[in-house]
Amino acid sequence: MSGRATNLGNVVSLLGAFVASAMVMGLLAAGLLIPAVGAAGSAATSGVKMFDDLPGEFTASALSQQSRIVDAKGNVLATPQQENRIIVNLKDVAPIMRKAQVAIEDSRFYEHGGVDPRGILRAAVSNAQGGDTQGASTLTQQFVKLTLQENALRNNDEEAAKAAVRVSAARKIQEIKYAVTLEKEMTKDQILQGYMNLAYYGDLAYGVEAASQHYFSIPSAKLNLSQAALLAGLVQNPSRTDPIHFPERAQARRNVVLDRMHDLGIVTDKQWKTAKAVPVKKMLKVKNPVSNCMASSEPYFCNYVMEYLKDTSNHGLDALGKSTPERIKNLTGGGLTIQTTLDATVQAQARQDVLKKVPFANHALPRDAADKTKLGLSQMVGSAASIVEPSTGRVLAMVQNSKYPTTKKEQSSYGYTQVNWNVDTKYQGTTGFQFGSTAKMFAIVRALETGTPVSGTVPSKFASPTKPAYYSYQEQGPCGDPKGWSVHNDYAVGGKPIPLKKATADSINTAFASLSMKLGTTKVRDTMTKMHLLQGDGSKIGCNPSAVLGTGVVTPLTLASSYATLANNGKYCPPNPILSITTADKKPLKIGTPTCKQVIDPDVAKGATELLTGVIKNGTGVRAKLGARPAAGKTGTTDDHVESWFVGYTAQRATAVWVGTPYSQQGMRHITLAGQSYSGVFGGDIAAPIWKDLTEAASQGLPIRDFDTPSDKILNGDRVAVPFVGGMTVEEATARLKEAGFNAQVAGSTNSGYSRGIVVYTDPSGTAMRGSTVSLYTSTGYVPPPPPKSTPKPTSTPKPTATTPKPTKTKKPPPPKK
Repeated sequence: MSGRATNLGNVVSLLGAFVASAMVMGLLAAGLLIPAVGAAGSAATSGVKMFDDLPGEFTASALSQQSRIVDAKGNVLATPQQENRIIVNLKDVAPIMRKAQVAIEDSRFYEHGGVDPRGILRAAVSNAQGGDTQGASTLTQQFVKLTLQENALRNNDEEAAKAAVRVSAARKIQEIKYAVTLEKEMTKDQILQGYMNLAYYGDLAYGVEAASQHYFSIPSAKLNLSQAALLAGLVQNPSRTDPIHFPERAQARRNVVLDRMHDLGIVTDKQWKTAKAVPVKKMLKVKNPVSNCMASSEPYFCNYVMEYLKDTSNHGLDALGKSTPERIKNLTGGGLTIQTTLDATVQAQARQDVLKKVPFANHALPRDAADKTKLGLSQMVGSAASIVEPSTGRVLAMVQNSKYPTTKKEQSSYGYTQVNWNVDTKYQGTTGFQFGSTAKMFAIVRALETGTPVSGTVPSKFASPTKPAYYSYQEQGPCGDPKGWSVHNDYAVGGKPIPLKKATADSINTAFASLSMKLGTTKVRDTMTKMHLLQGDGSKIGCNPSAVLGTGVVTPLTLASSYATLANNGKYCPPNPILSITTADKKPLKIGTPTCKQVIDPDVAKGATELLTGVIKNGTGVRAKLGARPAAGKTGTTDDHVESWFVGYTAQRATAVWVGTPYSQQGMRHITLAGQSYSGVFGGDIAAPIWKDLTEAASQGLPIRDFDTPSDKILNGDRVAVPFVGGMTVEEATARLKEAGFNAQVAGSTNSGYSRGIVVYTDPSGTAMRGSTVSLYTSTGYVPPPPPKSTPKPTSTPKPTATTPKPTKTKKPPPPKK
């Protein structure tokens, strides 16, 4: 078999030599080199016609080149790529590099017209006689071959790609025709530029610019003689001479290039000797491209950006393509620069603040013997935070206390995960975490919309940490639990209407459970939906009564963006990680900015903010207090302390911080984190201080802005007369109060002459806010007897003293006259 292959190779070589010689001496001379001059014989004439009839139109597709994802300040986060290629203009390539490439590939490049007859004859004779294999292709022909191969690969045509480099006389003749035609349409420098951008320089580096940055960490404009010679020599056999894997071969090949440059008089004896004396291993300063998000300094954010850009439901990015494959092709091969909203300074500080409170790979939770999670990951407490700009939706920072695995070993190592805890599943994120009492904000908004003022009251049932309040199925409404629902408070409170301010600041569960049922649990859910709060899988929050206490599952970015609606006076701006996209030739790509939409009344948003400022001033979120900068927010803690949150905002920044157990449902009880012990982690314990630090860092340099003041109607409500209902039954009084626009709740009893259970009086009386809850006080039916009158003790007549006058005798009156 080896003999047949060798014989066949000789035949092909001889045929190639014959064809090449014939072309140069006959067809080529007649048809190309000496046009309009008659050729001898009909064979030559027909040969010229055959050559002229070959297709000559040659089109080079735009080269695939790496794109760049950068942060807001232009720092590179990743370079998504099909190939590690950076297109460069020839004038930006060091002159010595250009000379080195021409010297070794085609020293007569600037003299011939696309085909070099001398080279063809020399190679043909050498190959036919069995000498060392020599290439006859000019640099122009090589550019043609590489371009045909690249075009085929871009079109996923593997057969055409093989044909572009197949050894055959027919392909060689067609290549020559293309080369001659190309020389008429492009200048020599344009051809050289195309070649140096297209050629493969080994170790996955395509084009001279990517190769220069990969091997030496410098742009091609700064290459010196030895570096240029090394790169120029790689093109002939890059897979076997790249200096990283084959430094000895690379050095030998570099020296061949230097010798050729010396022979051609391009370099002096001194330059030649000096360049050859440098060992290749000492020349290298390898820099691998950040070819994907896994290699990025911000892998979680990078993945989020890539998924965001590929999302075809985002029609503002249709300029990238209308299908996901089209967008991927442009993102990885279009040479785009995607400038993101990520603030590197805020991001670095945010990561530091999170890790300070919730360290990487902590073992805070006790090991659960029944838990089968790999490597005991159930012991880890996780934390994640997202910061957005309310007026634009720009995502300024996104951090978590895990690390992104880049090796197989790390994929199974403690503290590593590919899951972005900040974003939804569609962005390579999570289904979310229960968000606890941060959900109460949506009930507040609904209450304000329906007439309850900031200074109003809400109904409540009594409950304590050990004694729950019970809500029957009938009380809960259509989405209720037939078995009933038990609700605890963090301290003993309730049983009567509670000021909404106090209910919010102290996060009283039974107040919001009762309020949610008063408003309608589906209406509270609808408020969540219109404020764009969805679960991590994209579904709506459930309408069950417990939803107001945060039993749905959401992600930090989604929750931060929803709360940002209040900071933006009721206008919701979708989270957006993109500032701009420019093409490879520096032209801006027309992309649509996500549209902000007014989803709740501005006055209602201002009222909600007024209530939420109380959480930080004197409520469960006091550890989030910023000092002089006004802020509003809400703590959240789920049952058994499995998850905890703080979500809040200033006028210019909105941030959500989650601290919880991503790998188990163990409660964060009796744990130690960063040297601090916690009997039970509440939202105000860890998440709130982290939020404070993050928000202060994100607000550096921003002016202090007050929140807008709500109207008097939102603050104090629509005051109307409270009807007198004394002497009525509770049912009658409740009906009467509802007719007047109030709700009613029995708050206590008092002794009176009314029959037992009859309403005696209300609180308030006179006037109250329309829609507020009026307390009813009923009769015990008992009138206690009056206390017995006491007989006064006789007083003794004082003895006369020197200072006491003697009593005078009273004369009897005379008998009446008859």
